[in-house]
Amino acid sequence: MAMMPRMELRQGQSLVMTPQLLQAIKLLQLSHLELQNFVEGELERNPLLERDDAADVPPHANGGDGPLAADADSFARAESLNSQDGMETRLGTALDNVFQGEQPTVARLDTHGADSLPVIGGAYGGSGGSFEEGPEGFESSLTAEASLHDHLGAQLDLAITDLAERIIGQHLIDAVDDSGYLGEPVGEIAERLGITSARVERVLAVIQGFDPSGVAARDVCECLSIQLRDRNRFDPAMQALVSNLHLVAKRDFAALKRICGVDDEDIADMVAEIRRLDPKPGRAFGGSTAETVVPDVFIRAAPDGSWLVDLNPDTLPRVLINQTYHARVSRAARNDVEKAFIAECLQTANWLTRSLEQRARTILKVASEIVRQQDGFFAHGVEHLRPLNLKTVADAIGMHESTVSRVTSNKYLTCSRGVFEMKYFFSAAIAATGYGEAHSAEAVRFRIKQMIDDEKPAEVLSDDAIVSKLKDGGIDIARRTVAKYRESLRIPSSMERRREKVAMAAGGR
Repeated sequence: MAMMPRMELRQGQSLVMTPQLLQAIKLLQLSHLELQNFVEGELERNPLLERDDAADVPPHANGGDGPLAADADSFARAESLNSQDGMETRLGTALDNVFQGEQPTVARLDTHGADSLPVIGGAYGGSGGSFEEGPEGFESSLTAEASLHDHLGAQLDLAITDLAERIIGQHLIDAVDDSGYLGEPVGEIAERLGITSARVERVLAVIQGFDPSGVAARDVCECLSIQLRDRNRFDPAMQALVSNLHLVAKRDFAALKRICGVDDEDIADMVAEIRRLDPKPGRAFGGSTAETVVPDVFIRAAPDGSWLVDLNPDTLPRVLINQTYHARVSRAARNDVEKAFIAECLQTANWLTRSLEQRARTILKVASEIVRQQDGFFAHGVEHLRPLNLKTVADAIGMHESTVSRVTSNKYLTCSRGVFEMKYFFSAAIAATGYGEAHSAEAVRFRIKQMIDDEKPAEVLSDDAIVSKLKDGGIDIARRTVAKYRESLRIPSSMERRREKVAMAAGGR
């Protein structure tokens, strides 16, 4: 049969991912802080959007001055200055069919059913209230805690007068993390500045003499060595001990005595002195501000035994479309370009308000199903956590697994047992012995930790013993799985635990 070109007419269906739809999907997985920043950007770009209550939304922070930016060229300029003694969518229809006619922000879940009550409270507003302050506010009177970088920078100004070496020192200080360790290799800093590593090492040696003792070390061994030198206690025996910290962690004192060449009394004194040192010298200073986890969903127990699932209004930015301003600027439009711009702004504003509402409904729907599936956890604790996967929740609420995955990313819920990430409730299944119901991997991990916490010094459980006890409790699990769960809990092996408990018992006597 001869091959020849021809025309055919075919009919088919496909999903077109418009930019608005892609943005709406991305909106689902944003945390509430990322969502606030995104909405702030839209408010700045779109003149038709306005914030419903400005007091509820914190001002957009663009951050302060960045770290000292100096490359090889700026370093060369500093060298020359030093030599001269100078000092210079809208949401697409693909998501529309999920929530037809729904409006709740509070869902009431029965332990035996899935009925919901009417709406309780407002929809997507924030809490009101504000402080009446002067033009500056009380924040202007607050003082920031001195940071480690500021503390080291002040010492650098006094210790080094050479401008080029001061720039090297500033780069080294910028590379020090909140714990006080140098977080960047010396070679990379030298390459960025276009100098030798030896010159950076010389400046680093000066900074390592700053307060607090042990700062700018590259590892814990160097950090402890610096502190011991400052105390004039870094003799050969102590040097050998610091070089074998892994044996100290294992409490293998017999090997340590042999390596250091000391007796029982000396090794006990040396280990006690090591414990008096500070392995994180930077923690005494104010580091970066820790962000408090703000839950997106509140879970409350009702008097009748059901659960109330309520969205946190503080995590839901509320924006409105100024229709009056739109009508006024539409009448004043003089050409097609201005009319097109106004139409685009209106379309974007409609898309954003609709997407925010859709996002809130989706979070509520997924959270309600999680509470329904994990009712035993909320009522009785982690031991009653059930195996759960994304597909189970997605099928129950008529959504796709990828949508559930996005919704549960960076979202938290709070209940009487604490604050939990939504993904915490999705756990693999561990088979039960016989024909019993499968167990959650998280619940099994909790039981392993309980067993180890309750063990006695003379009866330390091996992984095989834990497997046997779990099988007696109806959990069919392999030894390698127990070892994996134990390591994920940062629990040492049975041999290390036994050695530690014996040492603690000897110390108690």
